[in-house]
Amino acid sequence: MMINLILELTRAPLMQNSLKSLCIVGGGTAGWMAATLLSTALRGSNIKITVVESPDIETIGVGESTVPSIMDFVKACQIDLKEFIQATSASFKLGIRFDDWLTHGESYFHPFGRVGKDINGFDFYQAWLKSLADGNVTRWADHSPSAIMAEQERFMLRPHQSDNWVLSNYAHALHLDAIKVAQYCRDLCYKRGVTRVEATVKKVNIDKKEFITSLEIDNGTTISSDFFIDCTGFTGLLIEKVLKVGFEDWSHYLPCNRAVTVQTEQINKPVPYTIATAQEAGWSWKIPLQHRTGNGYVFSSQFCSDDKALDTLVNSISGKMLNEPRIIPFVTGKRKKIWHNNCLALGLASGFLEPLESTAIHLVYKTLVHFIKHFPDSDFDADNEQTFNQKINEDYKEIRDFIILHYCTAGRDDTDFWRWCQNMPIPDTLRAKINLFRKRGQIDHTAGQFFTRDSWCSILEGMKIRPQKYHPLVDGFHSQGLANTLNENSKNIRATVLKIPNHYDYIQAHCQAR
Repeated sequence: MMINLILELTRAPLMQNSLKSLCIVGGGTAGWMAATLLSTALRGSNIKITVVESPDIETIGVGESTVPSIMDFVKACQIDLKEFIQATSASFKLGIRFDDWLTHGESYFHPFGRVGKDINGFDFYQAWLKSLADGNVTRWADHSPSAIMAEQERFMLRPHQSDNWVLSNYAHALHLDAIKVAQYCRDLCYKRGVTRVEATVKKVNIDKKEFITSLEIDNGTTISSDFFIDCTGFTGLLIEKVLKVGFEDWSHYLPCNRAVTVQTEQINKPVPYTIATAQEAGWSWKIPLQHRTGNGYVFSSQFCSDDKALDTLVNSISGKMLNEPRIIPFVTGKRKKIWHNNCLALGLASGFLEPLESTAIHLVYKTLVHFIKHFPDSDFDADNEQTFNQKINEDYKEIRDFIILHYCTAGRDDTDFWRWCQNMPIPDTLRAKINLFRKRGQIDHTAGQFFTRDSWCSILEGMKIRPQKYHPLVDGFHSQGLANTLNENSKNIRATVLKIPNHYDYIQAHCQAR
């Protein structure tokens, strides 16, 4: 859908009231992703794209673990995948392994792609529940190609066409170096005619209608533009400091408000999944790239000091530290308006949801997709802006609820932090979803939502939360026939996976980092 939209835009003639210029304030991952996608989508429109990037502001470099939409971004930007992987030292990711969330020593996996085939029009989960009631013992993960590939540390890119259900229904993302992603996109943008100005914004000028007219920068010049994209990180220089749209704080739903991060040398072969381990006051991550491992501990300052968090992280890592650990404070939530007048907030400037499900880069891409679909002209129609904001608000809330799900269903009660999570406040939207699942094993899902029913079921099954009953009509399935089908399908998945190359060997043979 996105690819077709971009092709349509590149062929469309420039209308008289079209925008003539667009200025991205801030570089980093968000800024250069925006420049790359927009330079592709707006090709042939004669809209000038300028990126103002300050040499004085350090890039945080979030988003090193991604979700499958990164592959859509690569394709939409007409980027050579092999070249991108090599340039960003990327490894492949089939999902997330959650360690110690239910109790110490137990793990479960959230896979990408499908889990099982729907049967006679019913969700596979309903059929699987009936098979459990009938005594069948296949695991939920046994029916996920991505989960078994991760378990066996196997990987290959999906064939373009395949009659094999297994090879057609796994999905993957990337672990990548966010700094290298920004560098790669910046170099690509140079070739596409994007202008880069290395300078710091000193003043933002607005008119009586609160539209931004120009930027005064520290080299003594002024940059005027029809539209501005704010990629200035948590500061939100344009969207918040100048336009004052306000911030919707979700800290009461999500307790963690700080992270400590460090990079270490890669001493083991990278595995094709992220590891998220529950800790005393939050959780830690391991993200294996080709050349190093990213490590972090997301925690709550109410239950843990910075020094203790640092000790916890340092004691959990392997390999030599490649940089000094850094503490990153954050507030979970989003701007009340992500698009206001002629300004769009992107990345950390638009909001922050902790990286438990690796959605930072996804939200950058999804925001840009919505923006391109609702791309303004010089009339700046208010209804168009409002529709955009409604859609991206729904995306943020969906991801927020999915992240909260991990905390409110966790089985841990051995620390003050986890005891708080046992009775934490949750949004009504999430409460309704969990209640329906507990009663009937059903997940309310609408078109356009990112997390599938399979994703929700994977977390709930991982936390050993089972519904009271399954859909009554699946009792019409023949028990032995259903058991035979499920057992045969799980055997086929495993047999197919064992023919797939080892993840590390595949990288070495096809896309080793330069």
